[in-house]
Amino acid sequence: MRLKDKVALVTGASMGIGAAIAERYAKEGATVAVNYLKSPDKAQEVVGRIVKAGGRAKAYRADVSQVAEIERLIAEVMKDNGRIDILVNNAGVFRTVPVLETTEAIWDEQLDLNLKGYFFAVKTLVPHWRKAGGGKVVNISSIAGTGAFPNCPAYCAAKGGVVNLTRALAAELSKDCINVNSIAPGNVATPLNAHVRGPGHEDYVKLMETFTPTGIA
Repeated sequence: MRLKDKVALVTGASMGIGAAIAERYAKEGATVAVNYLKSPDKAQEVVGRIVKAGGRAKAYRADVSQVAEIERLIAEVMKDNGRIDILVNNAGVFRTVPVLETTEAIWDEQLDLNLKGYFFAVKTLVPHWRKAGGGKVVNISSIAGTGAFPNCPAYCAAKGGVVNLTRALAAELSKDCINVNSIAPGNVATPLNAHVRGPGHEDYVKLMETFTPTGIA
């Protein structure tokens, strides 16, 4: 088991890619902190599957678009486990909103959860990792961060920010043995983008091959 005795915090892990990553990490031996915001039952289902399979996990509620909540979440996981070895920044929101319909509130929602929260989670952990001798970060970006698609300017901006944020963090933190990488999945079949995989969005579905969360994990 490649992650034996490691502690991993996975944000947005109650469903989709986050849940699949949490279960895969547990299978590899990690103790997993399953973060959620609005789906406690689904988070407990993920924890239940992990425990049933012989792994270790606990659900933690926190809004990771808010810095104070991020700091509280990390403090709770650290208190329970003594450390965090791996951070998976996965929590996100995706809405198809054309330019002229993108309000300040929609823009802030997308950037706060999909980008700002990623940075401040890493920032909060850096002092711990410097003392511990290193740590690992996996930022979940998107092909929307390496290319561009119509009707989602805020999402594309946020995910593009994740890609370059990852580069910047890796460049600065590598001297501390803090490894930072990102993954840019395509059109993965998750609840996050279910609204663009139904009737009326056939062209979008054909544009990208649909993958599963387990395949990404």
